[in-house]
Amino acid sequence: QDYYGKELQKSDDLKTSACVTSARPLPKAVRDALERVHEEVVARYYGCGLVIPEYLESCRILDLGSGSGRDCYLLSQLVGERGHITGIDMTEGQVWHGAGASPCPASILPPSFPSSSQVEVAKKHIAYHMDKFGYQKPNVEFLQGYMEKLHDAGLADDSYDIVISNCVINLAPDKRAVLREAYRVLKPGGEMYFSDVYASQRLSETVQKHRVLWGECLGGALYWRDLYSIAEEVGFSLPCLVTASPITIVDKELEGIIGDCRFVSATFRLFKVPGSSQAGPGQVIYNGGIVGHERELVFDANFTFKEGEVVDVDAEMAAILRSSRFADKFLIQAGRANAAALQGCC
Repeated sequence: QDYYGKELQKSDDLKTSACVTSARPLPKAVRDALERVHEEVVARYYGCGLVIPEYLESCRILDLGSGSGRDCYLLSQLVGERGHITGIDMTEGQVWHGAGASPCPASILPPSFPSSSQVEVAKKHIAYHMDKFGYQKPNVEFLQGYMEKLHDAGLADDSYDIVISNCVINLAPDKRAVLREAYRVLKPGGEMYFSDVYASQRLSETVQKHRVLWGECLGGALYWRDLYSIAEEVGFSLPCLVTASPITIVDKELEGIIGDCRFVSATFRLFKVPGSSQAGPGQVIYNGGIVGHERELVFDANFTFKEGEVVDVDAEMAAILRSSRFADKFLIQAGRANAAALQGCC
């Protein structure tokens, strides 16, 4: 709170690029939806890009570290009135955290916006957005709580289609608990789609306890290989890398403390694949029809599906497509995956 509330006043004060990394070009539907979000919600939200997966109509989505609610109100439009968005955030009576707990400040807040917590800002604009979207009843809710303890907030097992998170897991001391809770609340076939910061090695205690490095998203960064082991331990499929961008350190003193460690901002997708969906490799054909991705679906860094084109996939990807919300958008049949496809999600 002291770091964001007193030391950082503008984006130029940031000492790394961790919180200003670029994202993939956004589909028109997402850009249009973002324009309809209240200006105060946008002004108080400092996440790293957007975490908006594809094919969201009627989905139930949980946003970990929802902050002022920007992503929640954007997603509210994409899931439609029959969908539902829950935002959960740890902030209470504080102003400067963006993306819930995401340390991504960008500018001084306009003086016309009174001081209030992120959750309070999100809640007070529910009626405005529902009227703006033409909904008869709210399809969003905001809770105060911790992403390591979703049960304490009353979130039930197997209750969400998707869990998203925007650069906040690096601030959680117990990352296993975060992934374990996300897995618990996801329905079978559900997805965790999230961006965060990762390190090329396990961090020293000096780096972990450095207040500026922690504030800049780096001190709590997970060693990237540990993401794979934790995901497997919890029960998720292998992490599918979507995008990644290297992080630059512009402060010489911090460079000396970090040493030869390197950091990356990356977006991954994990799936809760039921055992019954596990089979061998196969061949899949994308039927098209996903809004914004009608002709081509860039699923991750390894798999791009073009409408009507036969693609060999490994057993992991075949199981993901077969069990997830994408199942009705693909023709999936057993077959032999070629050598290139065997690299799979990793």
